Formats: sequence, C-alpha cells, structure tokens
Amino acid sequence: MNKPSIGFFNKELASQYDEKNSRLKPISECLHFLVGSVLKDLPEESRVLSVGAGTGAEILTLAHLFPKWTFVAVDPAPAMLEVCKERIQKTGILERCKFVEGYIHDVKESEFDAVVSLLAGHFVKQEDRLGFYQGMVERLRHKGYLVNAEISYNLHSPEFPSMLKNWEEIQKLLGATPESIAMLPRALKEMLTVLPPQDIENYIRSSGVDTPVRFFQAFMICGWYGMKNS
Repeated sequence: MNKPSIGFFNKELASQYDEKNSRLKPISECLHFLVGSVLKDLPEESRVLSVGAGTGAEILTLAHLFPKWTFVAVDPAPAMLEVCKERIQKTGILERCKFVEGYIHDVKESEFDAVVSLLAGHFVKQEDRLGFYQGMVERLRHKGYLVNAEISYNLHSPEFPSMLKNWEEIQKLLGATPESIAMLPRALKEMLTVLPPQDIENYIRSSGVDTPVRFFQAFMICGWYGMKNS
C-alpha cells in the first residue's frame, strides 16, 4: 500500500503496483469503504481532488459509489498517472476525470467538495508537511472535507519495537527480502517521514481543519477526516 517516490516508477512497475499490493486488499478495501462512508452526505454532484492518486483505486471506488461525482487526479509520477488514466478509461468514467502531473501546488482548481490523500503524506519531508496539508485545505470549498491517510507512528515510543514486528509481517506479504526487513527501521526513520499521530493532527489543525477525526488505523496506517473551518 505504500506509494513510492517519483523516481521509483517506470511503466512496468506502475502496471504491477496493484498486483503486488493485492495481498493487502482487505486493508485498502476497508479504508476505501470508510472514506465513502465519511463523504456520503456530500452534494450529489460533488467535485473531488485525489492527491497522490497512484493507480486511481480510491477514485474508482468513489466513482462507483457516487455516479455523479467528478474527479481531479494529481500525482508526480508520470508512469503512475498513465496507469491511473488507463484504468479509469477501461471502467468508462474517463469523462468524469481530469489528470494533473505534479504536486498539490500544481492543481489550479479550487472549491472542491472533498480532497482525498491516501498513503502519500509520509513521502513529504517534515519541513514541507504543513504546506502539503495547507495546499489541500486551500483547495476546499467552505465546509469541504479533507480526508488524509498515511503511515504515522511514534517511532521513538516504547511500543514501537512491538509494532515494528507487525509491520515486518506486512512487508513480507509484499515480498520483502531478509535484507530489506533488516533495513525497515532505517527506512521508516530516514527514507520516509513518519510522524506521530499527534503531530499530524496538529498540522491538520494549523491548515484550517479545527477537529481532525482519526477514523482509521491498521497497524501504522492512520486516517483522519475533517471539515474546512473557513
């Protein structure tokens, strides 16, 4: 379920992404189901921005649940965005979607009813993290919804060694080697920017969402939603 950095992908790897992550389908299906439940009372013809859209899995789920919604997908990886567009075209909803190659600040549209970012935030450096959330909230209409999920945990807590064992099992399902398992603590602390949940909530509040609600957790994957307050 991790969305690797832009330099990781070529078209072949992007095409294999969903197959590789298929063993974690119960987690992603639960997350997508809950996102749909959180957003179910939005207007019938809502506009939704998907940040770090990947292969478009969350767009496909929401498009099926809400047939009149339209979407903008933004992702910095050209190969990933190409696969996303191909999947969406195959399902017959291409006319309901736009695609932007880049980051949140490259999206020129605003007044979205919801902005959804699933498993992208932990790739954003800490010094850029507040701007990441602010960029999403700024593109919401008044009382629009932000939904954000990412790897989040206190890596310096007494509980972390126990959680790390669980995370190792998740990585094994994804085909991790003994060498990559041994590198997991370093990857979480140096290659990604994994922050404690309290820090994420504080950033989201500072971005213009008064009450971020943590609605999802699967080991170290946490999800929040909240309403723009102005």
